[in-house]
Amino acid sequence: MPEPPGLSYRAAGVDLDAAERAKKALRALVAQTRDEHTLSELGLFGGLYAVPAGYRAPVLVSSADGVGTKLKLAFLSGCHDTVGQDLVNHCVNDILVQGATPLFFLDYLAAGRLEEGVVTDVVRGMAEACLANGCALLGGETAEMPDFYAPGEYDLAGFIVGIVERSHMLDGSLVRAGDSLIALGSSGLHTNGYSLARKIVFEAMGLQIRDEMPGLGISVEEALLSVHRSYLSALRPHLTEGRVRALAHITGGGIPGNLPRVLGRGLGARVRLDSWEVPPLFRVLQEGGGVTADEMFRVFNMGVGMIVITAPGDAHAVAQELAAAGEKSWILGEVVEGKGVELA
Repeated sequence: MPEPPGLSYRAAGVDLDAAERAKKALRALVAQTRDEHTLSELGLFGGLYAVPAGYRAPVLVSSADGVGTKLKLAFLSGCHDTVGQDLVNHCVNDILVQGATPLFFLDYLAAGRLEEGVVTDVVRGMAEACLANGCALLGGETAEMPDFYAPGEYDLAGFIVGIVERSHMLDGSLVRAGDSLIALGSSGLHTNGYSLARKIVFEAMGLQIRDEMPGLGISVEEALLSVHRSYLSALRPHLTEGRVRALAHITGGGIPGNLPRVLGRGLGARVRLDSWEVPPLFRVLQEGGGVTADEMFRVFNMGVGMIVITAPGDAHAVAQELAAAGEKSWILGEVVEGKGVELA
């Protein structure tokens, strides 16, 4: 009598053949982001990258982040490439605030069951953003973990390494009372506040992912999956001129939670609410959920994705140059003696 077949990894929920097919499909996407400093190809245990020459005292700057519950919108819509772009751009902005430009990026993608097309779409988005930001997608990890994630869902994280000349590092130590704040506009919610936004849209407002967002002329999907933009190309020309004293990436916590991170002890900020018109998307969310203004500013970026701090004598010139380059930018307020952020 033949023995019953033994258990296999596939029977336990992990399809090694499918995983290998998915990885092969990624090779071309990853390869297109290689540059002259990339010393390895996808598949090695570790990625190899040569530190560029030309720096007198190079400093490596690293960061890791995720996309948060914005992934839930990707699951609902079936659109998976935008979250890959979100992830890269968010990480690029996080090291940009210290004056660094990106060298390479790695990702971690885990799912209960790897859907080959989904994995390819996510990585395609990351590769597109890496190309746009001039960094190599050096490698990462794609993990299949049955019974750990709900069907059709996955988790996504990114890790970035950049470089800056020590003399050009931004750490907030140059900021003084009286300095000017220049705002650069956001492209939507970016990657923060989605737990509240989803509750407002799908529960309080009763909308579906394909419905039109009231008053915006676009769908819920288009409004909420708008890509978190990178500010690297806009700010790179200004980083070595000595006119930028600090940068603040406005992520979770909004302006009140992020601007103080680059202000020294004894310094606060006054943000002039009449200096810009909050984009309609945020007004729709506020009205749809009956959210207080204070809570909106604590959760969302409210149309401000990055804040540049300059000496007051440089502010108008920097703002004008940014505007001439096509950036939506304006004088947002000033640094003051004190503590915290005053929304005046």
